[in-house]
Amino acid sequence: MDEYRKANQKMWDEFALINSRSKFYQVDEFKKGRSSLDELNLSEMGEVKGKSLLHLQCHFGLDTLSWARLGAQATGMDFSSEGIRIARELAEELKIPARFVCCDLYDLPDHLAEQFDRVYTS
Repeated sequence: MDEYRKANQKMWDEFALINSRSKFYQVDEFKKGRSSLDELNLSEMGEVKGKSLLHLQCHFGLDTLSWARLGAQATGMDFSSEGIRIARELAEELKIPARFVCCDLYDLPDHLAEQFDRVYTS
């Protein structure tokens, strides 16, 4: 990995820790059932129940977990190992079935071979 990509990844690892604790993301409310998705995203994606959904650049997973709460078979990917760690912890704590993959977007075909009904990025 080149030095610029490493620096970017380090920054996003730090952002994941900061953002997961910030009031802006409202993680406590999310844990109580609040969705992180807005009406535009919901209407544009349509019904996701029973659909496989890939969330690119999922940060620490709130949108991925929100899609899973709506019944999607959700997979989130991000290249921040801290973001993925936090997302997996939230999924386990909240008992939300979602999968998280840590890799660079350009390396995703090396980590996932399946096709998805929906692909989402936020």
